[in-house]
Amino acid sequence: MLTQRYLFRQPSFVTYGFGAAGLVGEEARSLGLERVLLVTDKGVRGAGLVDGIVQALQAAGVSVEIYDGVGPNPETVMVEDCLARLRAMDAQGVVAVGGGSPMDAGKGVAFLATNGGRLQDYIGQPIPKAPLPSICIPTTAGTSSEVTNNIVFTDPGSHLKFGLSSPNCAATRALVDPEMTLTLPPAITAATGLDALTHAAESYTSKGAYDFTQSLALDAIRLIGRWLPVAVAQGDNREARERMMMACLEGGIAFNQSRLTIVHAMSHPVSGWCGTPHGVANAVLLPHVMAFNVPYAEAEFAEIARALGVDTSGMAEAQAAEAAVERVRALNVELGIPEGLAACGVTEDAIDKMTDDALKSGNVRLNPRPVAREDIVAIYRGAL
Repeated sequence: MLTQRYLFRQPSFVTYGFGAAGLVGEEARSLGLERVLLVTDKGVRGAGLVDGIVQALQAAGVSVEIYDGVGPNPETVMVEDCLARLRAMDAQGVVAVGGGSPMDAGKGVAFLATNGGRLQDYIGQPIPKAPLPSICIPTTAGTSSEVTNNIVFTDPGSHLKFGLSSPNCAATRALVDPEMTLTLPPAITAATGLDALTHAAESYTSKGAYDFTQSLALDAIRLIGRWLPVAVAQGDNREARERMMMACLEGGIAFNQSRLTIVHAMSHPVSGWCGTPHGVANAVLLPHVMAFNVPYAEAEFAEIARALGVDTSGMAEAQAAEAAVERVRALNVELGIPEGLAACGVTEDAIDKMTDDALKSGNVRLNPRPVAREDIVAIYRGAL
């Protein structure tokens, strides 16, 4: 019996499907935009994925300038540079094209433009004003930033990788187009796809989960288990790319409501202190955190095993739950993920600092198993 009220809010208006990115010009005009700053990174721009977006904007009569200085783990100074560029051109809105880093940077610029200050000023604080209009166009099936309230940045001075969450951090529009992922290299396809799997698995087992979010998360897990290996092996497979983009969308909408658990709480410091790509850090940590949580969520992990294609007939629930962990370990190996954090540049002497930062995350309280400092330390050491 339901004993708790749940709030569902999906702030970004989503257009999904092949060709959706080509609607950017009319979407910008519908938002009243005549001048926009396009935020991306050099890899996305070099791959030619920005060209069609610029053409569509210009064809709709929208003036556009490009900022391509976003790095793989977006830093606060990059957003400050981007904001200066936006103000210099007097842009009325932002179009972000890329993976999670450009999209988070674009969303961060949009809210700072109206709220003022620096990103660090809003840690643990409300964001009172609506942002400038923004349009996110993802080029990976991974972060789901296009449909979440969340943005994540690294402060290069302190190495703190911190997140902000508010409807005023969300994109106004999301144009989710699988076509934009067809040229994504296999290694990035794997890492971002496993980021999406992490979102879905954490959302499904979070203390904030409920029926609606779990149905979305479980279907995302099912799609990823079936189609991620195909997308990695056959990057031009349109069905695999579309199925992965749908999984990413479902998982993002799910965790935007339910929040996450300690995989992300622990992976952010790995990126902040060691520069490890976010998806890789999540992929390495995911089976270790799953194994830690299994005793407190056996039924949920047994369902995850089945969604990943494991035949659990004849297994006790505890065995089926453990089978989910083993399937994720095997998937990591199959997709070429490093065997441990040490291969990602993490050293023993970073663990105390990473643990301090992990414990600052609000996701810790939503983990299905109670978490103490020594648990975080043990998981990090076990994942080395």
